[in-house]
Amino acid sequence: MKKYILDEIDHQILDILIENARTPFTDIAKKLVVSAGTIHVRVKKMEDEGIIKGSTLTLDYEKMGYSFISHVGIYLDKTSKTKQVISELKKIQNLTIAYITAGKYNIFCKIRAKDTTHAKEIIFEIDDIDGVSRTETMISLEESINDKTRLMHSIFREV
Repeated sequence: MKKYILDEIDHQILDILIENARTPFTDIAKKLVVSAGTIHVRVKKMEDEGIIKGSTLTLDYEKMGYSFISHVGIYLDKTSKTKQVISELKKIQNLTIAYITAGKYNIFCKIRAKDTTHAKEIIFEIDDIDGVSRTETMISLEESINDKTRLMHSIFREV
């Protein structure tokens, strides 16, 4: 697979868009002292190459009453049930991330809830899925690092 080479302008564009995906191309162009057309062409090329995959909206879940975060490790009775269990997990609205893993758990998930009672209900819902033998839950006390740019800058230095 051919690796797409990013130059310094691409790096700066990505820096700005990661900080705020809604930044207008004209604002980016002014900041980087290039034309808005240049920004448009470069972003389009990075989208076509699959480097940029859509844009995201970051919500403040705490302000919406969903401040409780827990991580759930799921043990399956058979690994052959992984796809079936993932399909059922997709139906649980408060389950925001699920990874198929190697190691202690077959699947590792993140859930957001209103409080401990609400989290318990979600965990019981996971436990009731056919193929789940048991779960282990860890309560998140604080999200200390959620930095989208650190890895990106590390990748830029490799080039």
